[in-house]
Amino acid sequence: MYRTHHCNELTINHINQQVTLAGWVQRIRKLGAITFIDLRDRYGITQLAFYEDADKETFDQANQLGREFVIQATGTVRERASKNPNLPTGDIEVVPHRLTVLNPSKVPPFTIEDETDGGEELRMKYRYLDLRRSPLKNNLLHRYRVGMEVRKYLDSLGFVDIETPFLIKSTPEGARDFVVPSRMHPGHFYALPQSPQTFKQLLMVAGFDRYYQIVRCFRDEDLRADRQPEFTQIDCEMAFVEQEDILQTFEGLLRHLLREIKGIDTGPFPRISYHDAMRLYGSDKPDIRFGMQFIDLTRSAKGSEFKVFEEAELILAINAEKCAHFTRKQIDQLAEYVKRPQIGASGLAWIKWDENGLKSSFDKFFTPEKLTHLAHTAGMQQGDLLLIMAGPAGKTRKALHELRMHLGQTLGLRNPDQFAPLWVLDFPLLEWDEETRRWHAMHHPFTAPKPEDIHLLDSDPGSVRANAYDLVLNGNEIGGGSIRIFDKALQNKMFKLLGFSEEKAREQFGFLMNAFEYGAPPHGGIAFGFDRLVALLGGQETIRDFIAFPKNNSGRDLMIDAPSYIDDQQLHELHITLKYAQ
Repeated sequence: MYRTHHCNELTINHINQQVTLAGWVQRIRKLGAITFIDLRDRYGITQLAFYEDADKETFDQANQLGREFVIQATGTVRERASKNPNLPTGDIEVVPHRLTVLNPSKVPPFTIEDETDGGEELRMKYRYLDLRRSPLKNNLLHRYRVGMEVRKYLDSLGFVDIETPFLIKSTPEGARDFVVPSRMHPGHFYALPQSPQTFKQLLMVAGFDRYYQIVRCFRDEDLRADRQPEFTQIDCEMAFVEQEDILQTFEGLLRHLLREIKGIDTGPFPRISYHDAMRLYGSDKPDIRFGMQFIDLTRSAKGSEFKVFEEAELILAINAEKCAHFTRKQIDQLAEYVKRPQIGASGLAWIKWDENGLKSSFDKFFTPEKLTHLAHTAGMQQGDLLLIMAGPAGKTRKALHELRMHLGQTLGLRNPDQFAPLWVLDFPLLEWDEETRRWHAMHHPFTAPKPEDIHLLDSDPGSVRANAYDLVLNGNEIGGGSIRIFDKALQNKMFKLLGFSEEKAREQFGFLMNAFEYGAPPHGGIAFGFDRLVALLGGQETIRDFIAFPKNNSGRDLMIDAPSYIDDQQLHELHITLKYAQ
């Protein structure tokens, strides 16, 4: 056999045993008549010690090795003279009497160490080498463990893992589809699924009342740190349930993961309405690891000659407790942060309460009494810094949310080892798009309205609440879902509200509508962003390092050079003619 033990397995209990190890040469240290080699495999590192006076032939062989050579070494386990407490194998070393080079290696383009000298683009090009490094290797093992715990939990509740198709029909709603031309049906295209949404609803009609799938999905959209063109969802659906059943079941899933992966029990998750989330945090995915809830000063701050306040639709503030020590330069840096084009705020006002009393950026417009009243209204204490933004309501909320998150990060309040989940409920069912002049589904067209709001669909669609829910963790949406429409008449009404003609609705979703005529049960579900969940449980918000072979920010795979052109013969077989801009 190639090996009797892994490189993380040998301890003081194996002394004087003969063993065979195999792996990669991570590091070589030549000290005259002794050569030490750190041998690495997936499991860890073991030190090999070659002594010239004990076995000159094997010693000479060892001195011909290079980094990342694949070798096999057979020898005796001995206690190390100089132990390494940072390694599980740090008490021992192996003294080989036989050494075999299984495969030599070119010098790697970057060091295969925890702290590497390789830039991101270079490491993505040689991803198979980067994956040898412990941080990425451990991330993938962490991903595997999270996946196994998800399966264990759902299996224990009677969920069935069922695969759904990857070659499906394109729909114009939602993000852009990746499309696949059909060779056998000229001019026709499949689409890769953005979600198995309709299929899991069909499985409920089919009687599989508890379905799940850890499934690959695809969206042709702009990329961010937490987004890839292909991503993984924990996709789930349940029949004969109401919203509370879904919340309890999948709150249980996240609590199970936090216990098993992190050793944490958060207790029951808090719940907040969409309206309150936007009012208090300016976001439908608030980070509640820290305070700084929004304070509405619209009424209190008006009544002066300060035009910024007088002309504003909304005046909001956050109270940064114990931050009165911020210098003018630090406050100006916060103002510059919110003026960036990505945020687009026009400025930032402030009140500081230090040992010298109250001071603000608008002192000349406010009497000391009015400034004191404003500070007390905001709940300030001595030592606090109040940061104020004013302007159009939507823009002001968004900008103050960005400032709150930035300040939370700056003050070290967004601790990745602290986990603060919550449910956001009662989303609007519809949102109006000024460009297209029509209603769009805030989640998707199959989301049911709250039963008590159905009567408003005809008279006031904008006030109808969705029977929908998002699960948020540390300021990141990790899951979202809804109770589905299972009544054909209500689904037709929804399609009509969304601007679908009867013909268009039948063309795109006729199969689902037909299924609803054969006894569709009440059902609902949820989908978790698996990549994002894995990253957060791993203490990070960037998903790329938790995916074996990710794309870069341009959607390219630098390792295999994809996407790429295909040859004319393939295009001809697919009945496609391309015209490239010169």
